[in-house]
This record gives sequence, structure tokens and C-alpha cells, in this order.
Amino acid sequence: MKSSELRQKFLEFFKSRGHAIIPSASLIPENDPTVLFTTAGMHPLVPYLLGEKHPEGKRLTSCQKCIRTGDIDDVGDDTHLTFFEMLGNWSLGDYWKEDAIKFSFEFLTKELKLPLERLAVSCFAGDKDAPKDEESAKIWESLGVKKERIAFLPKEDNWWGPAGKTGPCGPDTEMFYWKLNDKPTPKIFDSKNKNWVEIWNDVFMQYVRDENGNYNPAKQKNVDTGMGLERTLAVINGAENIYHTDMFDVAHKKLHELLKKENPASERIILDHIRAATFLLAEHIEPSNLERGYVLRRLIRRAVRHGKQIGIEGQFCSKIAKAVIEIIGNIYPEIQKNEKFIFGQLDKEEKKFEGTLENGLREFEKLGKISGKDAFNLYQSYGFPIEITLELAKEKGVNVNLADFKKELEKHQELSRTASAGMFKGGLADNSEETTKLHTAAHLMLAGLRKVLGEDVFQKGSNITAERLRFDFSHKEKMTGGQIKDVENFVNGIIEKDLPVACEEMTIEKARELNAMGVFESKYGQIVKVYTVGTGDNVASREICGGPHVQRTGILGHFKIQKEESSSAGVRRIKAVLE
Repeated sequence: MKSSELRQKFLEFFKSRGHAIIPSASLIPENDPTVLFTTAGMHPLVPYLLGEKHPEGKRLTSCQKCIRTGDIDDVGDDTHLTFFEMLGNWSLGDYWKEDAIKFSFEFLTKELKLPLERLAVSCFAGDKDAPKDEESAKIWESLGVKKERIAFLPKEDNWWGPAGKTGPCGPDTEMFYWKLNDKPTPKIFDSKNKNWVEIWNDVFMQYVRDENGNYNPAKQKNVDTGMGLERTLAVINGAENIYHTDMFDVAHKKLHELLKKENPASERIILDHIRAATFLLAEHIEPSNLERGYVLRRLIRRAVRHGKQIGIEGQFCSKIAKAVIEIIGNIYPEIQKNEKFIFGQLDKEEKKFEGTLENGLREFEKLGKISGKDAFNLYQSYGFPIEITLELAKEKGVNVNLADFKKELEKHQELSRTASAGMFKGGLADNSEETTKLHTAAHLMLAGLRKVLGEDVFQKGSNITAERLRFDFSHKEKMTGGQIKDVENFVNGIIEKDLPVACEEMTIEKARELNAMGVFESKYGQIVKVYTVGTGDNVASREICGGPHVQRTGILGHFKIQKEESSSAGVRRIKAVLE
């Protein structure tokens, strides 16, 4: 089966069962303040999981592009990827466990024709926060799954969320497939046996965790599922690993034309990292030493280092990226549209790193024990991300004093965190009164920025908690004190006018006709929600958005910009509050 067939089969299956197909959202999450990147299909749906009405209804399905930085060190094995596609279906307060599990079972056994005798499942074992999920287990049994193939596992295995300290969460049930064709399937399911590959996860969001760590029943119970496209494709095709599918064939062929010696782990790292970098660059993220740019730089440089290990001469990253675009550009046109930028940035970063890599490796080889100061010197003088130093040290069998490295680094700059869970202390964006006010203020601020700085200003990401809003926007120069004051005055002027805020559902075409601002246009379906501040000739802001917003601007209080700074190349960042 080809990837395009699996993708289409999944979406059409759920469409025929009343689900609206929604397009993939940006890799930069709009509604979740806890992560650098979109790591699951639920991220673009946060407002709707919290109770906002989705314009496409209560049943949704999508194929979402995702980045998970926590898996970078595992890339090179049979199953892990940094960039992957997540197939998912959602019930927003509609169907519950029985329908969700039956849909999953039917798709796996009827549509994909996976034999029941090679399937197993896990369910939540229960703890002080929530009871054992006997209901899911009984549903699986009613479908023919034997008791010996159902494992009850603790929270660390069978519980999802919240993504941060607070927010929606609940037990999940996971589906596994026995991948070995030459060995009989064990009668009893053992989740620790790596030959059982997890292919799908049904999450039942029936709780909300509060600030005190209590799990309270959710007002709206949601189903959130995720099936990794690459893993499932490998499983149903009987492939040895996820790289032996059409998702990588053209890029793999190109890589083999360039390398001098084969090394499966290095080849997989290059294929995954350049594919991930291609999609990140399509979002106009540029390599840097901060946050998303730091992850991008790390991916490119790690790929380059492994390229050298397998004897590739000269620059090669853009050649692999070109093959990636050939494979999947028809599904994600943004990588085709931005290919000139992608190739240019890859060439620039590869050249920059190549110049220091050889000298850095020579310097590294001189070292015996590697102190924190040595690691920092490699970072500062030779452009080695700490992860590359750690990787090289591991290969050499020596330890690095990370604590000392961090002390050295803190004297110069703050190293951005790259783990996918924990960019900020806060939890999921919520629908509290404070967050709703700041969400509305962010719309007014964008309108003010475009008025003061020009119409080339667009939102590049936001992070809103109950305490403050953080807003990234496209602009190449530092704002002057006067410009900051002008934006504040614009926003406070709208607040003083106490303008109404109205929401209307309309077609994407009508929204464009009304010049509604679209922050992440690629994610919208045919019907969108448009929030308008003001009426008639007195419209201050009009944006496509999921919500929530206040009903009138007068309740916002006083808007104050606390800080304006650089976020990355061509992107500025504002931190603001309502007083």
C-alpha cells in the first residue's frame, strides 16, 4: 500500500461516518503554550476541546504534520521520527468509548485487513485519580480481542495529558500489531516486547486537571485519536522499518548515490532530519541559537555530521530536500511553494557548519576528559550544539560535565529548551476570563501593528496564558519607543470605544472577500469562524479564529506592552499585559 492510499483510506472512512475532513495546521502551534511545535493533531483543536463550537461540527478527521523533538535521540532505530504525519479522528462532545473503539477496530480489521490474531491492546489500570478502564476492555472483548491480549497499564503508559500543568486529559487505549512475519504471535500480550508496535491510540478526555493537581470531570467529554502514518504503513506492508516505504524511497535513492559507505543509522538520521528541516523551513523558521531556530540548526548540523561519517563529499542537504519535495510536495504544497527559501537556508547553514566542523572535530579529538568548559568552547568557537558534543562523547566512551557546561553557557546566553513537553510552566491555553481577554487584545494589537508598521506584518505565533500574552510577528527592525506607544494608544483607543465583538461562521471565500486576517491559512476548512471587532465603517479588526473572545472591548482594561525583542531572523516578539 502507498502512503497516499493509506492517508485517503483513513480520511474517507471517517468522512463516511459523519466526520468533516479538516486540513493540516501549521507546525507552529497557535493555541498551546506548552510546546515549540505541533506534536499531535489535537493542538490546533484546543479551543474546541475546551468547549468552543467548531464550524465543521462535532466530528472531525485530519492528517496532521507533526514535529516531536523529544524523539531526536531515538531517530536511527526502526520506528522513531522527528517529523511525521498523524492520522486522527475527534468527537467533540459527541460519541464516546464504544463508537471510538469500534471505529478503530473496523478500520484496522476491515479496511486495512490486519488479522485479529496479530492485534493487542492496552487500557488504563486505574489509580487514585481515576478508576480502572474496564469499560474499554469489555468493548474490545466484545469485538473478539482475547483477554490475554488486553493489558492494563499505569498512567505513564495509558493516560494522555494534560500537556502542561492544567487542562483536558484522560485514560487512553492503545492498539499494537505483532510485526514479525516469521515468528508466531505470542498468546499473551507483553507491552515490553518491542516486536509489538503501537499503531493507534484512542484518548478519552473525560477529566480536567486543575492548578491544585485535582482531576475533575470535564464538562465536555472528547475523543482524540492518533495513528502514525509512517509506522502503520510499514506494519501493513510488512516492512522491516519505517524507512522501507514510499515515504522515503526517492530520498533514500538519492542518498545512496552520494554516500561512500553504508550505515543504516546514519542514513536514517539524515533522511529524517532533512525531511523535518524541510518542513520547518517551509514555515519560514530560520536556523538560530534560540527555540525553534535552535532545533532546526541542530537537525541540519546533526545530518551534516552523519553525512561526513558515511563519506558524502560537498554540500548535500538541499539535494535530499529536493527528493523530499518530490515525494510529498503534492500533499503539502507549502514545501513546493517555499523550495527556493528551503534550499537557500540549507546551503547557507551547511556551509556555515562545514567551515567549523573539521576544526571542531580535530579539537574534540585532542580532548581526553571533556569538562563543561571544553563543551562550551566547542559550542562557542566551533558551532557544536551541546547534543553533538554529547553524542561524540558517548561514541568515545567519555562523560561530559553538563552542569559546568550550563554554568558557562548562562554567562553568555540562555540555551533554549528543545524537549517537546515543557517550553513554559503554564498548561494548555484555557478559556478562562483572563485568557479570553488577552486573546481578544492580541487581535487588536495585530491590527495596531499593521497600522503602525505596515501591512507586511503578519502573526508568526502566539503564546497566551492567564497572566500575559506573547506574540511573534514578521518585522525586520526593532520597534522604536514611539511605535510601541502608537500601538498601545491604538489598542487602548478601541478599548475606550467599547466596541462589540461579533462571531460569524462563513465560507473561506467570503472571509477573504471581507479581508479577514488569516493567521495560519493552510489549516482552514471550507467553513470558518470570523471574529469582527466593531461594526459598519468602524471595524477595528477582523480575523479568522477559533476563539474565545470577549463580547465588548470595554471590559479589557488597560493594554500595556512590557517588552519588544527579536525572536528570530525577520521575526519580532512582544510581551504584553492587561492592567
